[in-house]
Amino acid sequence: MSLPVLLFLVLVPVLFGIVILVMRPTKAEKSVQERLTMIEKSSLGVTTTEEEMGDILKKESLSDVPWMDQILQILPFSQRLQVLLTQADSQWTVGKLMVGSVLLALVVFWIATFKAPTLPLAAAAGLVSGVIPYLYLIGKRAARLHRFEELLPDAIDLMSRGLKAGHALNSAIEMVAQEVPDPVGTEFRRVFEEQNFGLPLREALINLSLRVPLQDVNFLVTAMLVQRETGGNLAEILDKTTNVIRERFRLKGQLRIYTAQGRLTGWILTCLPIGMFFLLDFLNPDYEGIMLKDPLGQHLLYLGLILMVVGWYAIRKVIDIKV
Repeated sequence: MSLPVLLFLVLVPVLFGIVILVMRPTKAEKSVQERLTMIEKSSLGVTTTEEEMGDILKKESLSDVPWMDQILQILPFSQRLQVLLTQADSQWTVGKLMVGSVLLALVVFWIATFKAPTLPLAAAAGLVSGVIPYLYLIGKRAARLHRFEELLPDAIDLMSRGLKAGHALNSAIEMVAQEVPDPVGTEFRRVFEEQNFGLPLREALINLSLRVPLQDVNFLVTAMLVQRETGGNLAEILDKTTNVIRERFRLKGQLRIYTAQGRLTGWILTCLPIGMFFLLDFLNPDYEGIMLKDPLGQHLLYLGLILMVVGWYAIRKVIDIKV
């Protein structure tokens, strides 16, 4: 039995399993159905047990499948993936992320076996494809954090004006949650809701700094916590914090302008060889046949890929200037 046929026989049940998992009721739908059942029982006069009422504590599920959730709770890297999903504000679960990446890697590996001259090249294509969902989440997290950093000074100004007008700190946080656009409004709404549910302000602010790993957020959280312990004019402290954050943001913008040429060079040197490879292979498949089939050409291809990664990393380190 050939390898493509074997991979097809493996992928068919996997695809059917994915379809079954997608079509099954979601966790939110199950929760709504359970609440409706409890309301119906209470209207009929049927008493509900403590197990049916459930636990009021928030439980973080890593997968909608119970047995997969139990396995993922044990694995150490699952918590880091959950943090990545939270920071990217993604609705995916860790289970969906891992299953989707594995399925994508298998499909691309199966397709690559028809075109790649060697099995290692097909496996490399599958591995690279499996990393795409993680790269997408990393990019989404970076864009969200950049937007947060851009809106944060306006949010701090709003808090400062609210405190000067006589509002309490909780009311100022609620004002930010209602008036400032996402993602700042969403994160401050979480802080306000955690306080309403009884969590101390210190822990709510620390959770904010964990969800948004920005140095500016650490400045804000540290200033607010120090003021609560030592006293002082919080509005004045927030004004000074805003000035520092705006100055850092302006300096980072200038650095992005100065390093734009280096970033563009890195993208061109990385994407141009790959794009030319596929373009030449599409226009004239026999032109690259020697490099793909000859052992020396295959070794040169591996060496080229390694040097591309090393060059991209070197350019990245040169233009990555800490502020």
